[in-house]
Amino acid sequence: MDIEFGLDTFGDITRDADGELLTGAQTIRNVVEQAVLADSVGVDYFGVGEHHRKEFAISSPEMVLATIAGRTERMRLGTAVTVLSSDDPVRVFERFSTLDALSDGRAEVVLGRGSFIESFPLFGYDLRDYDALFEQKLELFVELLKEEPVTWSGSMRASLENADVFPKTEKGLRTWVGVGGSPESVVRVARHGLGLMLAIIGGPAGRFKPFVDLYHRSVASFGTAAQPISVHSPGHIAETDEEAWEAAYSGFEAMNNTIGAERGWPPYSRARFQNDVGPAGAIYAGSPDRVAAKIADTVTTLGLGRFDLKYSTGTISHEALMRSVELYGTEVIPRVRRLLAAND
Repeated sequence: MDIEFGLDTFGDITRDADGELLTGAQTIRNVVEQAVLADSVGVDYFGVGEHHRKEFAISSPEMVLATIAGRTERMRLGTAVTVLSSDDPVRVFERFSTLDALSDGRAEVVLGRGSFIESFPLFGYDLRDYDALFEQKLELFVELLKEEPVTWSGSMRASLENADVFPKTEKGLRTWVGVGGSPESVVRVARHGLGLMLAIIGGPAGRFKPFVDLYHRSVASFGTAAQPISVHSPGHIAETDEEAWEAAYSGFEAMNNTIGAERGWPPYSRARFQNDVGPAGAIYAGSPDRVAAKIADTVTTLGLGRFDLKYSTGTISHEALMRSVELYGTEVIPRVRRLLAAND
């Protein structure tokens, strides 16, 4: 099986050795170092998410990715995700075609509606238009991917008449759509002939098998070309299960409780964390053996073309993240490949 293995980060603000929160600027510089390490240990893809709130340092992924492009050689570079609903499709395409040039054809983009809503009021969009904004802007973006003059009209932005967009890419721009579990979203991705990225942040991966099947049925129905399916899930790796869990728990607790206070979730607990790192949960945390076995099972169950580990969650230190990245590339990925080959 020709599987790619990626790493995703939202640029979570982390703590230093004294327990103090780092600045956003230092966190961004640390993300660049983490990406450079990832490239050197054989990771296939590095994704940087877009957010506009204090827990995350990265609001302009393309700027960070451009810096990473200049310091890496082989790894593909993209987002996790770009919030297309509150952006302009033309500008998004131009930024990523520029990144593609700078990285010598390594750019790709993951489009989504976003799991946070801060960007909507920030950029002057009405949340009542949440669905229409994404539907229309995705429709336009798909036209832009043809890299020919575009004529398009809709109610969510100005119309285009025979408009050409620059720079052109040399080999096209690989495009995915992030989906959280809505059947309608899966069908939309298939209709546009784009890659499906499933964000699995809760429960066992197997419960998403119906969405994979729906994607394939929809592709066949629309007559579009089937694209790879990817999964994005959180995790953390250390030498032993206990070390990984101890390092990761405080970060997961902090992030879940912060977001949970806004969304009415119950307080996070050790019991829930231990369930989440087990077979029935969506956290890939533990020793290289444990994480590799869980990833291999997910890849096999869902028939994936790529697995992306969201390796930073909450306030896990830069040093622990660097070790996690190193183990992912040098230990986990080779183990997963061996497991998949043995089961082929």
